[in-house]
Amino acid sequence: MNQVYVGLGSNLAQPEQQIKDALLAIASLPDTCVTATSSLYVSRPMGPQDQPSYVNAVVGVQTEMQPVEFLHCLQKIELEHGRERKAERWGPRTLDLDILLFSNQVIDSVELTVPHYGMKEREFVLYPLHEIAPELQLPNGTKVSEMLNNCPLNGLEKLPYK
Repeated sequence: MNQVYVGLGSNLAQPEQQIKDALLAIASLPDTCVTATSSLYVSRPMGPQDQPSYVNAVVGVQTEMQPVEFLHCLQKIELEHGRERKAERWGPRTLDLDILLFSNQVIDSVELTVPHYGMKEREFVLYPLHEIAPELQLPNGTKVSEMLNNCPLNGLEKLPYK
């Protein structure tokens, strides 16, 4: 089994519900089980600021799938939730699912980069990831807890449990 961490984000069409529905969809993937789910967090948008705030979370799963197969399953979930892939970078979206880590693998292909290229600077990834895996290390040995030292909250807030 591969231990995988996935970042979830949404700022359109009832973002909290989008994240909750996506978590259920991920849990229903074949040969996959959810091992941990973070709280939901609200974060400022990256890029253009004239868009709604995001709701974010991180989920840990174990899967028998290989990385690209798992990526394709996540992309299918995004499409089923109304995701439109546009040229605008960091624009608003109904659902964004990013593979953050895939076991201890380092992947650099046209289709997939793991560890996720921006996770070290993104509070909306690191804080929820640390919540569910405080001792986690990246393939290069860097601990998630160490990365938090260089990552301000930047307005990140944990949503109350509903």
